[in-house]
Amino acid sequence: MSNTPWWRGAVIYQIYPRSFLDTNGDGVGDLPGIIDRLDYIASLGVDAIWVSPFFRSPMADFGYDIADQRDVDPLFGTLDDFDRLLARAHALGLKVMIDQVFSHTSDQHPWFRESRQSRDNPRADWYVWADAREDGTPPNNWLSIFGGVAWKWEPRRRQYYLHNFLSSQPDLNFHNPAVQQATLDYVKFWLDRGVDGFRLDSINFCFHDAQLRDNPAKPESERVGRGFSPDNPYAFQYHYYNNTRPENVGFLERLRALLDQYPGTVALGEISSEDSLATTAEYTAPGRLHMGYSFELLVDDYSAGYIRATVEKLEATMRDGWPCWAVSNHDVQRAVTRWGGRPADPAMARMLVALVCSLRGSVCIYQGEELGLGEADVPFEALRDPYGITFWPNFKGRDGCRTPMPWTGGELAGFSTARPWLPIPAEHRALSVQAQEAAPDSVLNAFRAFLAWRHAQPALTGGAIRFLDSAEPVLMFERTRDGQTLLLAFNLSAAPVRHPLPAGSWQPLAMPGPDAGRAEAGELLLPAHAVYCARRG
Repeated sequence: MSNTPWWRGAVIYQIYPRSFLDTNGDGVGDLPGIIDRLDYIASLGVDAIWVSPFFRSPMADFGYDIADQRDVDPLFGTLDDFDRLLARAHALGLKVMIDQVFSHTSDQHPWFRESRQSRDNPRADWYVWADAREDGTPPNNWLSIFGGVAWKWEPRRRQYYLHNFLSSQPDLNFHNPAVQQATLDYVKFWLDRGVDGFRLDSINFCFHDAQLRDNPAKPESERVGRGFSPDNPYAFQYHYYNNTRPENVGFLERLRALLDQYPGTVALGEISSEDSLATTAEYTAPGRLHMGYSFELLVDDYSAGYIRATVEKLEATMRDGWPCWAVSNHDVQRAVTRWGGRPADPAMARMLVALVCSLRGSVCIYQGEELGLGEADVPFEALRDPYGITFWPNFKGRDGCRTPMPWTGGELAGFSTARPWLPIPAEHRALSVQAQEAAPDSVLNAFRAFLAWRHAQPALTGGAIRFLDSAEPVLMFERTRDGQTLLLAFNLSAAPVRHPLPAGSWQPLAMPGPDAGRAEAGELLLPAHAVYCARRG
């Protein structure tokens, strides 16, 4: 057991710095705010934190457009603040992972400012540049996830540059060995500072097709998105050529070789491709990434059949790698609303935590999940997300899951002394940390109790998984490790259900946190959003 890497089976708490805690009264969260709340995070029973981007940036995409990968944006603090955060987290037994954005930079990055000047400067080939077609149109049909064509004209070079995201996020040319080395150099900068790992944003977007071939059209029946909606033109293509290229694997192996020089560090890749599960399996093969996660459980489908099929497909293809699961993050509607509607159901919130933390793999929990927060309804005039502003009203963007953490029930929720960068809804203030700390049956206290219990269950932290046949809305599986076999049955619905108890000798096991089901005369009785747990006896 002691030889098991810390990240296998870990629960990783995602912090979105802008919305965690503001300590300097500008309405935006900062690194000192994270430091102030590290004791709270440690009290949850999580193993690590993942801090979303805090690097120097013009904030066109709120930090995912980086202008300097080796410095902290003054909005969030200083490098000294980060070092203090790292030291305090480590003192509390928390590992620290940070975001890295390899595939693109801000258009304000010194690399791009130089590259765009001419076709013969030292960094002329550091980004993806291409000549116009004879009629002046872009070199191919590639589209941006954020809307429109993926090419922007640069008059100084009389060429187009590629941007898979915002036009202010030009794509780096990873076919250039100098770009790969520069990327590894800044990864080493953070490793030398003492970080324990990295969450790699859009890791399959590093390489593009060197021949710039057109993406083929996708039939309307297949336009289902992962991180984008079916009515986004981006969904109208198979993205075979603008991402997930075979050359990416070689770079991942170079990255892994660097990480292996820093024992105990880990790389977690975010993957959104035409077949994200297959790509996740490929990218987590030996000598590549330690873990991968996709958007496959960040979708609207909440059926037991879909969850089972998703996990089983990954289990069948990922022979050596390690999965990481998430049902909420900073890019999608919060799960209790996405799957349960409004108002947010605390019983569902407790059950979802138990469900995602009972799958085989590691887990990312997004700030506020431990409070059972639902999606905030942010009016158009308050939107800050360029993605949502572009596609409103069919897609309202990502601001609804990014509103500030409610620490107290006051008007500003204890988040700031100034007007927050996004509004904090009254229903969130009613679910504040302060209120839930004082309520023994709160989602927060259920979260803590469940994670403490999970740590003591080797079958859950590292065991094998085997799904059992069940009728909707019941999801049922076994977890087995070191002679321990646990049976878990989840009622995914808001109505009570009865379901046959699987054959075998089962001893009920008290699982703190979610509402409990029971077995009676060979039948499971599961109240709304309840969980039945038993041990093979």
